[in-house]
Amino acid sequence: MIQCSTIAELKHIIADFRQSKPEGIIGLVPTMGFLHKGHASLMRKSQAQCDLTIVSIFVNPLQFGPNEDFDKYPRDLERDHQLAQSEGVHVLFTPTVEEMYPKPVLTKVLISNITDRLCGASRPGHFDGVGTVVSKLFNIASPDKTFFGMKDAQQVAVITRMTEDLNIPVEIIPVPTVREPDGLALSSRNVYLTQAERQQAVILNDTLELAGTLLRQPGITLEKILDELKQNVRQSSLAVIDYIELVTFPDLEPPAAEDDLSQHADPLMVALAIKFGNTRLIDNRLFTRDEVMGHV
Repeated sequence: MIQCSTIAELKHIIADFRQSKPEGIIGLVPTMGFLHKGHASLMRKSQAQCDLTIVSIFVNPLQFGPNEDFDKYPRDLERDHQLAQSEGVHVLFTPTVEEMYPKPVLTKVLISNITDRLCGASRPGHFDGVGTVVSKLFNIASPDKTFFGMKDAQQVAVITRMTEDLNIPVEIIPVPTVREPDGLALSSRNVYLTQAERQQAVILNDTLELAGTLLRQPGITLEKILDELKQNVRQSSLAVIDYIELVTFPDLEPPAAEDDLSQHADPLMVALAIKFGNTRLIDNRLFTRDEVMGHV
């Protein structure tokens, strides 16, 4: 595995690959590091579909708000290197902030509407930072495919729409969420949880399971299901609700208040963000009409 930290180095590696294998497929796995099994699943998916897999590790300051955890975000590059190498990654790209943003950032990618709710509502400017850094990575690495985890389904929707609107020639591959045995979605931020918070954090997955049950009830409406889900989370004494929402996917629009959600034609997503102390966890579940009708 090659590790490089400059844009020039990475472009040189890619140019050599394109020259030696013109029909080869390049896969990009963008991450913020502190890698875990969820990231490993993205790498394996890329390895299965691509001839060259690039993993980027960059904690992007543009997507953190002034009171968020940029400085405290967990970092362990040596451990990340070992995991990426064990997964057969070809290139590990680890640029500094100065390398990615050598000058004050005057140009940003702004994605509207689908960033107005869910995480976008409670983290203003977050997805502008995500769109900007991902578009930079696409320009630098010129991947044919890029792999994102569905744990952040809003990010998948945002990046997909960005590539469509800007005609960026890359295929977005969503990868299912990887979970702990008790259902908690893997996240780099799980390391922040105290033992008591970790025990109660299973309420996120439990609430998504409840959503699937409720969606099978004839006549279930948006207000009814959200009330039930919020009541469920409030059983956890340490959980503070940031948001619980039900939207269509990938448009991220709420269904009409009077709709019978058990009969809804569009895929529905229940998404939630819950805080335990200073740690904010997100999770979601997609439900298609066939799954609801088939009691999956």
